[in-house]
Amino acid sequence: MTWLAVLLGALGCYLCKLAGGLLPESVLASPRVQRVTGALPVVLLAALVATQTVGDGRALVLDPRVAGVGAGLVAALLRAPFLLVVAVAAGTAAVVRLLV
Repeated sequence: MTWLAVLLGALGCYLCKLAGGLLPESVLASPRVQRVTGALPVVLLAALVATQTVGDGRALVLDPRVAGVGAGLVAALLRAPFLLVVAVAAGTAAVVRLLV
């Protein structure tokens, strides 16, 4: 069953890629399509971070990375430089992991 899922996923990816190449230029030049394709990497990264941070596959688990993401968000909202945001998030997650 696992191999069937892998093969179906590969086929689906191939068909999506093929469909993108067959679309007319007028569809790809649409402002709506441009906005959506510009936001896709951000959305996919956010989904990856969310699933890796709060899920273990069977149950909802909150781990120290949640505190790090929260601290990084606060630092970003305070308009800290990007490297400082990353350092605050990593440091907070490390301290929480040490204490828990």
